[in-house]
Order: sequence, then C-alpha cells, then structure tokens
Amino acid sequence: MKVIPTAIPDVIIIEPTVYADQRGYFFESFSQREFDEKVAPVRFVQDNESCSSYGVLRGLHYQVGEYAQAKLVRVIEGVVMDVAVDIRRGSPTFGKWVAVELTGENHRQLFIPRGFAHGFVVKSPRVVFAYKTDNFYAPGYEAGIAWNDPQVGIDWKIPEDEMILSPKDMSLPRLCEIDALF
Repeated sequence: MKVIPTAIPDVIIIEPTVYADQRGYFFESFSQREFDEKVAPVRFVQDNESCSSYGVLRGLHYQVGEYAQAKLVRVIEGVVMDVAVDIRRGSPTFGKWVAVELTGENHRQLFIPRGFAHGFVVKSPRVVFAYKTDNFYAPGYEAGIAWNDPQVGIDWKIPEDEMILSPKDMSLPRLCEIDALF
C-alpha cells in the first residue's frame, strides 16, 4: 500500500499494490493493521455503496457533533472526481479543497478525516462507489455545504448543465452560512 499526501494534511490518497496477470487482478482493498500504521488508527464501523450515472453530483456532505465521520472512499466501477473540503474552523486550510480522480482502473482510495465535507461527481456513464465510515449514519446530524459555493470555488470538471443533483443537495447552504462546523 502506497500513501500519497495531498495539498491538505490528513487527506490522503491510498494506492494499493495490484497483482495482475492474464487471469485478471487481485489487491487487498483494506488492511486494518496497515491502515493504522501508514494512515491513522481509525476503526471503521459501516460500509456503504451507491450506483450513479454520468453527471450525478453527491455532496458536499458531513455529519456533526458526536456523529462526525471519517471516510475511506473508492470506486469499484467507473470514474468520479472526488472532493474533500476542509471545514475545520481555525485550520490553515479552512475552506480549501482537494480533488482526486478515483476509478475502477486505478484502484485508488481517498481517506477523508473528520472535519471535512465530502462529495463526488460521476464522469463515466455509470459508477459503483463504495466507502467506509468510522461512525454510523445519523440522519439528525447530517449537514452539508453547497456544491457551487463561490467561497469554496470547486471546479467539478463537467458542465453545470450536465449535473444531476438531489433536491436536498440543491438547497444546501454556503460555507459562510453554517454554524455547525468543526
């Protein structure tokens, strides 16, 4: 497992060792021991999976309070641009974001610690997206920031008129309007 730093400390790209031959490939998608040693001692408690089509934008989501979550995200099939936004008040990178292309081919994963909003946009016809969380989903503690917040300024790399958002994601507040941050 190779650990690749990003422009924001604590947000880490993980590249597994892939063993490929004429039969296909094999890789270890998660090892608690290796993750603890090379990334952070995080205990994941829930796995989630979604399937989406081109242009679907999910995010930018996070949970607050005792239900805050760290995430380890990856793509099983397809391509996404995955984004983490630092929402830790007082952080030198507050409001900054990093983006990583995750694909079923590159097998990369992104570790997003607590204190970050997370989202992705689908760049392929279909994507199967999977992620681990270190805390359980708690509907009363979910929050988010607007995908198009000008203060954050994310370039999603696809035309806005091709984006598909849920009604919930279309109505999220801007970063400057949020009280419940880290």
